[in-house]
Amino acid sequence: MTGRRDRRPVSGVLLLDKPVGWTSNAALQAVKRLYRAQKAGHTGSLDPLASGLLPICLGEATKLSGLLLNADKGYRFTCWLGVTTTTGDAEGEILATRPVGPLSRERVEATLRRFTGVIQQTPPMYSALKRDGQPLYKLARKGIEVERAPREVRIHELRLLRLDDEELECELRCSKGTYVRTLAADLGEVLGCGAHIVALRRTAVEPYEAGRMVTLEALRERAEQGLAALDAVLLPADSALPDWPTVQVRGDAAFYLRQGQPVLVPRAPTQGWVRLYEGEERFLGIGEILDDGRVAPRRLLL
Repeated sequence: MTGRRDRRPVSGVLLLDKPVGWTSNAALQAVKRLYRAQKAGHTGSLDPLASGLLPICLGEATKLSGLLLNADKGYRFTCWLGVTTTTGDAEGEILATRPVGPLSRERVEATLRRFTGVIQQTPPMYSALKRDGQPLYKLARKGIEVERAPREVRIHELRLLRLDDEELECELRCSKGTYVRTLAADLGEVLGCGAHIVALRRTAVEPYEAGRMVTLEALRERAEQGLAALDAVLLPADSALPDWPTVQVRGDAAFYLRQGQPVLVPRAPTQGWVRLYEGEERFLGIGEILDDGRVAPRRLLL
């Protein structure tokens, strides 16, 4: 056990491969303890049933976590056709069973295309959305159902990977706020048999992909080697902004930015959001180009 005095101001982004059965908060706390971090936050919950990419921001990188909350996501999921449940996944009680019937790959792919683009989704009762300060899933556990307004989400890609009797496996790229359980249930209804999620894995949180994920087991092994081995798998905070234009400042300009004051930077972009650096390497944070061309600091790292 480590106390508050043992914690350190480590900063960076960890791409955690969250295991099935863990809540996102439990995984976050495990990482925070291993790193002895003073501050940590994850960037969008994964259900205990789900595994995969959970970016965890440590230290100053937590100031950028909101950007990842709003990022597009990627998933791979498996549906069980012919059965609907209270939660939309395998953890819920069975609501109904229906025959699946013969399903061709062509029919399924045509149905998937109907869900591509901008669609409306009604959030499930078993979700963390709140009504009068109460999470919906707590109301659902009491048998209470409340009206939920449909939300607009965008499905960039929905691709069939496997069709095997009652199992349907797909790959998904979508906007923030997309409920995969709801998508699977709606897909099952259009196919006429119902469906629920039996496996869900997050494969991307833009700009991050699954290839650089680290498991909790691997982190524990690194922890035995020392903190330097743990720090070696952290990504820098600015890795969350790879495509943002860069503005470099020096001397007085860097000083005034740190004081929260806009500065004029020659050859800076004329509009939009930018990454701020002192010199070529030291990342300062995020800035915005004002109407008069000055660069205003919006979120600075220490």
